[in-house]
Amino acid sequence: MHPSRRAILAGAGCLPWAMPRPGSAATPARAEPAALLRRAIPSSGETLPVIGIGTSRRYEVEPTPEKVAPLREAVRRFVALGGSVIDTAPSYGTAEDVLGLILPQEGLREKVFLCSKVGTPGREAGAAEIARSFQRLNTAMIDLIAVHNLIDPAANLATLRDLKAQKKIRYVGVTVWRDSQFPDLEALMRRETLDVIQVNYALDDRLAAQRILPLAAERGMAVMVNVPFGRDRLLKAVQGRALPAWTAEFDCASWPQFFLKYVLAHAAVTCPIPGMAKVEYVEDNVGAARGRLPDAAQRARMEAYVDAL
Repeated sequence: MHPSRRAILAGAGCLPWAMPRPGSAATPARAEPAALLRRAIPSSGETLPVIGIGTSRRYEVEPTPEKVAPLREAVRRFVALGGSVIDTAPSYGTAEDVLGLILPQEGLREKVFLCSKVGTPGREAGAAEIARSFQRLNTAMIDLIAVHNLIDPAANLATLRDLKAQKKIRYVGVTVWRDSQFPDLEALMRRETLDVIQVNYALDDRLAAQRILPLAAERGMAVMVNVPFGRDRLLKAVQGRALPAWTAEFDCASWPQFFLKYVLAHAAVTCPIPGMAKVEYVEDNVGAARGRLPDAAQRARMEAYVDAL
């Protein structure tokens, strides 16, 4: 059973509704939160907020008003807090359809850096899948499309580069999600010019830091990080544990922030993309993009703490 994210937040004392209300007798009105940390896409210099939304599983709902409503509120809150990166894929069930319902409303599309993928082999079939993504997402432009799981990169990168030349997409990338793909990813990164890679990297899954992240920095590629909570392994491992007092040294207020700040403390990382389907998760995760990040000694302490669990 997956841990209750609500229980983890409560254990860390950071549930939004557990805080005193601004202007109440218990506390003076709080100032506006600090702006989010931003990092650049090396190929263009464009900066992005360093926390994004991943839509795998959590946005794969029936595209009805009732099912979409809480996801719309999460996206609204994310954008209101300064977030912009939202990542999806054709293989994520109905996630593209759901975003296609949410983003055209209230000017959200213009405020979102929208990412999708192509995961079908063959030039013609891949192009057809991309065309469906544009239809499902209800948009004329997608900021980034990446070759999903290195599927037929020669054919799909050729299609993506054509779309970039036509200004239908702005950036081209590739993705992986498991360590066994790293040799193929490394080889591709060395022979291709890419704007972005997406890779698995977490406090309990650190192999990417050995070769992939340094190579991305060397080759001028932005890095999006999927599964920064280790597919919930990390959240499950700390369930019921109090957040160590020393995490205040890098402005950490919850376990999710602990894991995200570790990932962000690697200078090559541009943007982790945890799943966020509720407003409370958005508010907590986005908090990792504010304040100090752990230094090398603090990161080593975080690694030792998790390795000992």
